[in-house]
Amino acid sequence: MNDRATTDPYAGLDRDTVAALALSPDEVVAQSPVPLTVHDDNDALIATFAQTILTDYDELVAAGQRRVLMIGPVGPVGQYDLLAKACNDGDLSLDRLTLVLMDEYLTLAGDWIPDDDPLSFRRHAREHLLDLLPAAKRPTVVTPDPADLGRMAALTADHGGVDVCYAGVGITGHLAFNDPVPGRDDPDWFATLGTRIVALTPETRLINAVTAARGNASRIPHLAVTVGMKDILGASRLRIVMNRAWQCAAIRRLLFGPVTAAFPASLAQRHANLSLDVTREVLDLPEPGLR
Repeated sequence: MNDRATTDPYAGLDRDTVAALALSPDEVVAQSPVPLTVHDDNDALIATFAQTILTDYDELVAAGQRRVLMIGPVGPVGQYDLLAKACNDGDLSLDRLTLVLMDEYLTLAGDWIPDDDPLSFRRHAREHLLDLLPAAKRPTVVTPDPADLGRMAALTADHGGVDVCYAGVGITGHLAFNDPVPGRDDPDWFATLGTRIVALTPETRLINAVTAARGNASRIPHLAVTVGMKDILGASRLRIVMNRAWQCAAIRRLLFGPVTAAFPASLAQRHANLSLDVTREVLDLPEPGLR
């Protein structure tokens, strides 16, 4: 084994990825090929996120759409509470909105986890959006269903396409739960994947344990149902939101790395109407610092 292979932490990574990971915060902002808005902290980002959802919805309704179809994440969190508050304060209604949750955890039997589970995205949408609005103002919320995997395709076809997709980014580069598939790095193939049941990678389960289960990795399910990259990339607008300190490597690979299914978020580079909103800490260099 040569010396470089034993001393270089990036040995085996392609040159473009290594270069992307070395970009300074100023270089990320200056060289971003898409609109990139930097927020001072998470509160500012979430407030903007909620307002963006409402603005996008209002614009589409004003343009004459009878129904608006959006895909949205649970994670980040906080935007749906603010969205409901804005509707209540302004006497606004989301009754023309169909909101598709990006994904949901499954039991080992392949069913949705119980809707009273603290990890349930269905529960989160109910408690932080639907229950905060009068019945007449509520959107229709749809969750990918392991028993009806074709529903998303039918919904999209009936609507004529997804209007807006909002997404966070996982540590593996997943959008929704579209984790990389070992040995299948072809982005063209990955871009065709629709709603399906997936086995979560160990990396995804571990980071989700940190962010949502106080480090209890055993509490994170092994399976999930997710909308596919076909659904995400097919949206008329794709808005990515990043608010985690550990996403500083992901943003560089997303924007400047090679387009590869080995890091699925990189496929967003191909989207014609992509924008990013990030907290300032996401721009930090992805270099070690013991603490």
